[in-house]
Amino acid sequence: GMLEPKFEENHLGTVEIRIRFQFSKKGIIAGSYVQEGKVTRNAKCRVRRGKDVVYEGTVATLRHLKDDVREVTTGMECGLTFEDWTDFKEGDIVEAFEMVQINA
Repeated sequence: GMLEPKFEENHLGTVEIRIRFQFSKKGIIAGSYVQEGKVTRNAKCRVRRGKDVVYEGTVATLRHLKDDVREVTTGMECGLTFEDWTDFKEGDIVEAFEMVQINA
């Protein structure tokens, strides 16, 4: 019980950023499409541009149409913002994941 807990990355889903929206109050939003799996609000994420990882952090907000939602699943469109980052581009791929504690 004195060992540090071990964590494993559990893949949630893959999202493609299709368009950038500029809103005066909310800033820049990534208009996205969930290709497979799901994405949840506050999920850890990694943004890839080609083979390079350009951001690693957290999904700050998640919207479907005009509603704030907890998760969006395969085949749905959504709006994403990231914690302290707005440098995404159309065509970037977002990999959503969660860290799960494993018992050794």
